[in-house]
Amino acid sequence: MTNVQLNHGFHIHVTEQGAGVPVILLHGFCGSGGYFASIKESLSKHCRVILPDLRGHGKSAAPNGPYTIEEMADDIIQVADKLQLNQFVLLGHSLGGYIALSAAERYADRLLGFGLIHSNGYPDTDEGKAGRLQAIEKIQTEGMAAFINALVPTLFNPDRLDALKGEVQAAVQIGYHTPPQGAIGASLAMRERKDRRQVMEDTDVPLLLVAGRKDLKMPPEKLFTTSREGVSSHIIENAGHMSMQETPEELVGIIQSFVKERVEAV
Repeated sequence: MTNVQLNHGFHIHVTEQGAGVPVILLHGFCGSGGYFASIKESLSKHCRVILPDLRGHGKSAAPNGPYTIEEMADDIIQVADKLQLNQFVLLGHSLGGYIALSAAERYADRLLGFGLIHSNGYPDTDEGKAGRLQAIEKIQTEGMAAFINALVPTLFNPDRLDALKGEVQAAVQIGYHTPPQGAIGASLAMRERKDRRQVMEDTDVPLLLVAGRKDLKMPPEKLFTTSREGVSSHIIENAGHMSMQETPEELVGIIQSFVKERVEAV
């Protein structure tokens, strides 16, 4: 574990394990690198797993003010610089996927491959933008615990909530540690994000797309918007929005195959 000091004066908390091809995994909204606890050990047998806590999340700094997806992507590029990674694989879950797309748009030469895990390239709809403001209001008026208690269960396969009680509670506990200003800043970043579907279509960087059949937040049809050469697309049948916790072995196999077949083979 280490705190990586960035050029603008605050730090990003990073944990890493393993050796080989560097794979940076970016967690989703109100998460942390701890989201990947169930896959870190297994995946690190095949590659160097690097888990940053995003700006405003986990043990990273949480500056005030609205964030942008571009700023959050720049944070990760600076982390890679500080870790002396010339090139790496960048995989983003949900919010992390928006950040990965921003990096792919502007720093494609740094990427051996990139991927979206339960994410997509669309901007927020008008309804989605209104929902971000409602989330912010709930955080401000009721606090983070009430917000997280309402949010986290909706991220999991609704048919398996009883079987996944431990995983749901683990995600809840991670969410509780999100500073309110971090959750608000990230909400505003997502609200103002660009349409980046064309980035997936135009780039020649190997791309991984992973969807959950039971994902109430990001149904597969919203993710699979490109069929260009070099894209690996997967649907995990029993996963909702949290495959790293719901179906960890299946996700590890998908990531491992992508790195071996699409990245190492290049």
